Amino acid sequence: MKNIFSESTDMSSQRSLLRALGWTDEEMNKPIVGIICAQSEIIPGHMHLADIARAAAEGVIAKGGKPVIMPAIGVCDGLAMGHAGMKYSLPSREIIADSCEILLRAHGIQAAVFIGNCDKIIPGMLMAAARVNIPSIFVSGGPMLAGIVHGKKTSLSSMFEQVGAYNAGRIDGGELKNYECNACPTCGSCSGMFTANSLNCLCEALGMALPGNGTLPMVYSQRLALAKNAGAAVMNLLEKGIKPSDIMTKQAFKNAETVDMAIGASTNTVLHLIAIAREAGLGAEDISVDILNGISEKTPNLCRLAPAGEHYIEELHRAGGISAVMKELLDAHLLDGSALTVSGVTLSELVKDARNLDEEVIRPVSSPYSAQGGLTILKGNLAKEGSVVKKSAVDEKMLVHSGPARCFDSEEDAMKAISGGKIKPGDVVVIRYEGPVGGPGMREMLTPTSAIVGAGLGDTVALITDGRFSGATRGAAIGHVCPEAAVGGLIGILKDGDIIDINIPACTLNARLSDGEIAARYAKHTPLVKPVDGYLKRYRDSVGSASEGAVFKK
Repeated sequence: MKNIFSESTDMSSQRSLLRALGWTDEEMNKPIVGIICAQSEIIPGHMHLADIARAAAEGVIAKGGKPVIMPAIGVCDGLAMGHAGMKYSLPSREIIADSCEILLRAHGIQAAVFIGNCDKIIPGMLMAAARVNIPSIFVSGGPMLAGIVHGKKTSLSSMFEQVGAYNAGRIDGGELKNYECNACPTCGSCSGMFTANSLNCLCEALGMALPGNGTLPMVYSQRLALAKNAGAAVMNLLEKGIKPSDIMTKQAFKNAETVDMAIGASTNTVLHLIAIAREAGLGAEDISVDILNGISEKTPNLCRLAPAGEHYIEELHRAGGISAVMKELLDAHLLDGSALTVSGVTLSELVKDARNLDEEVIRPVSSPYSAQGGLTILKGNLAKEGSVVKKSAVDEKMLVHSGPARCFDSEEDAMKAISGGKIKPGDVVVIRYEGPVGGPGMREMLTPTSAIVGAGLGDTVALITDGRFSGATRGAAIGHVCPEAAVGGLIGILKDGDIIDINIPACTLNARLSDGEIAARYAKHTPLVKPVDGYLKRYRDSVGSASEGAVFKK
């Protein structure tokens, strides 16, 4: 297996540039493997990715390839949370996909190892892998270990909730500082089943990563061995000609959605899996919000990890990881075991020896936490194109709720009301103009949802938004309301006091308004347009509905 720069005299000029990099004659003839690494000193989940990249490079070299390490950008959602920086998080996904495509195609790369860890980086890379379609494999940096406060495990979501508790006068500054210093004790992606860990786990379910990718903690030396094995595996994929199009099939996406429901993953997976599927050439008939409830109805929820429960990713790893979850689902005939994986074998072959080592962390299919999956799509006059809620993280008392709307046109305005004690039990907080177009950028709402929980209102107050939620969010938090306010969605004409009816078991979300009242309000309504410039202006002009993955319009 040679590369496009080898032998031909027409490529002598290009080889002179490779010699400027110190390449030897022997390296000139080896297949070039791009190792796209999102190492960064501002993201805890990325601070050691350079070590992972070097380990992956060793695996490539051992199997006769020439690795080249190349960069990718990334946004830390935790650091971007609660201010204007979060407007750039989801938009960064498109930049990552485009830049990976550019790097790989412009330099004649023959295979790729993608190394990221956090929220938009992994889906952006998966979109690029589907688009470029050269042999590819994913290896994440791994999750951080849980923090310990007062003898109990904790994480970033607990930290945000403690800020809410402090603002509500429920804890003092010393206690808040105690959490601040202990909630995030190691490098790695945040320790619960938040968006980063959800996507890294689903890379295994899609067949695009080796076992352990989603759950092996970043600080474990086994993570380096996993990276070496990934480097070796991509060379095997190159030799056999196995590409992402052979792996990321309709069956693979259904497997990923099934695992998604079983582990109670982040609501953001709905956005990202649809976006990745579109890049893989799959249409709405293959994967869409309308299909997800059908998958949820058939898939038991086997895991309740933070913020939905008391377990953390490290415990899921010790229990057998995603392989053990998939073995449970395969044995129940809920997955397609014929799907191909980057290991070069089918899913059934890959997990045939997996064992569930802790039936509290991974419940058997015969004794699940709930008979249905962790995510639910809600529709109704408030969400004709759909909305999403992490049902497994909702207090049972809030599964059915009706209450008066308290409407806000930005996250900041909502936070002032929540922190000022103006939200009362029974209210439905409505945050609009935070969608892909309206924000623009579809910010995550971990700060207000955590403030509600921290104020002791998590079992009495709901929140709906055309924005998104962090995977760390818990409570009756309904996001991705489509159509969004900025494009004329009903959420934009709601008024304080309007009664909102939420019925999660029935999959409905409605405003108690007559057709006549709705028509009268629309006749006087002009959607708000927020001032914006730079990339966000271009993003706003290009992005489509969240119900279609918030991808750029074709």
